[in-house]
Amino acid sequence: MSSTDTLSFDLIIPELFVFGLVSLVLLIEALGRSRHSVLSQRICEFSLLGLSIYLAATAFDVTPSFAMNGLLVIDPLGQLLKAMSTIVICGSLFYAHRYLGDRSMNEGEFQLFALFSLLGQFLMISGAHLLTIYLGIELLALSLYAAVALRRDCSLATEAAMKYFVLGALASGFLLYGMSMIYGASGSLFLPEISDKLLSGQADRLVMVFGVVFIVAGLAFKAGAVPFHMWVPDVYQGSPTAATLLVGGAPKFAAFAITIRLLVSGLIEAAADWQQMLLLLAVLSLVVGNFVAIAQTNLKRMLAYSTISHMGFMLLGIASGVVDSNDTGAVDAYAGAMFYVFIYTVSSMGAFGVLLVCTRQGYELETLDQLKGLAKTRPLLGWMLLLLMFSLAGVPPTAGFYAKLVIIEAAVQAGYIALAVFAVVMSLVGAFYYLRIIKLMYFDSPDESVEALPGKPSRVESGVIALNGLSVLVLGLLPGPLLMACIYAVRTSLAAS
Repeated sequence: MSSTDTLSFDLIIPELFVFGLVSLVLLIEALGRSRHSVLSQRICEFSLLGLSIYLAATAFDVTPSFAMNGLLVIDPLGQLLKAMSTIVICGSLFYAHRYLGDRSMNEGEFQLFALFSLLGQFLMISGAHLLTIYLGIELLALSLYAAVALRRDCSLATEAAMKYFVLGALASGFLLYGMSMIYGASGSLFLPEISDKLLSGQADRLVMVFGVVFIVAGLAFKAGAVPFHMWVPDVYQGSPTAATLLVGGAPKFAAFAITIRLLVSGLIEAAADWQQMLLLLAVLSLVVGNFVAIAQTNLKRMLAYSTISHMGFMLLGIASGVVDSNDTGAVDAYAGAMFYVFIYTVSSMGAFGVLLVCTRQGYELETLDQLKGLAKTRPLLGWMLLLLMFSLAGVPPTAGFYAKLVIIEAAVQAGYIALAVFAVVMSLVGAFYYLRIIKLMYFDSPDESVEALPGKPSRVESGVIALNGLSVLVLGLLPGPLLMACIYAVRTSLAAS
């Protein structure tokens, strides 16, 4: 990997662009929030859409190199993850627009929180230094805490924000303490130097192992894996739905990225220590996430436990990389996990998007009973939600099926036959609560106790929802290009690290 001693501002154009966009939104807010809210929204959406296209296009041309005196690493893996994260943030802002306006919530503030969270994700994704990664984690976390508490007149949102803040601070403490122990063991904060010290045997092995334990615990908190999942269902349910989408969408790419950066790029020589921990987290997440989701009646809470189970699949993929110093299937396993995170995030974004476009002033679509007869009253939304639920459940020919198949293949290749069978069984359990939603929409009549009909989306909202829903079908029928892009990004970046 090439390196540079200059600040290399040309290599951090995406970060500078997002920071400039933040400044522009602040200026528009200062000039008059109510008059320019639509202008601000359109600028953010089209700017982020253009940025995602730029990042995706440059992902295959960029040469892996260090920037900002080695604090950041610019490589195909980072560029592709940034493109994915940017497009999800763009979709989140679009879906949230009417929801925020109907509830008199400050849309400019929400846009700022979303952009600051995106900037934090960029730092996490490209971090080659422990403090850079920690700075990105805190920038992302503080933005999300504020977004969750944005609806000041709602006690549930305030409670969710407090729980999120307290448990998030605990997770940050775990990560920081683990990083300090790794620094004490290796004498460096740069991930390449830490890896070299481990490889040469110059690092204190015992202290390093303790540091890895705290690092994995902090990562599990951020990803929402069991037993560090306590904040996920309460935050998902208590947050305004727009903030729930912000919390449950794009940050999953950052969680995947720092797991790869810290554990694979920096601590691969300690794989025998962290691998077993990831496998345990994966098993617990699959069990708790799927079984507890069955008992939920609140739709957002059900999707929260669904997220926990999906994070179990992601961790299983990462843990299936290097096994007993054998890295034969490492690239396929890590690329499969990356592919899985993207498919899950797009499917989840679409599901929350349906909730957001169905809401209106005085009406929240949050419970399962409110979905009864949705396919009759809102046929397009019913069909799209059916595709999205099929994808989350892993039903062919949607992309979710292929994503789970890739993870299971990686587990089998790594020799985890029993875990692969277990993952298939847990997928069947999870399919129950997804198919229950389809049953409510298509086979039940609207509940008379439900106050009113779900809101009717505009033509533009219908088009975006249709695009979101059809994307999981297209990616399921033609998964090759995206999966090959993930494999190329992982192989190129890991070979250079």
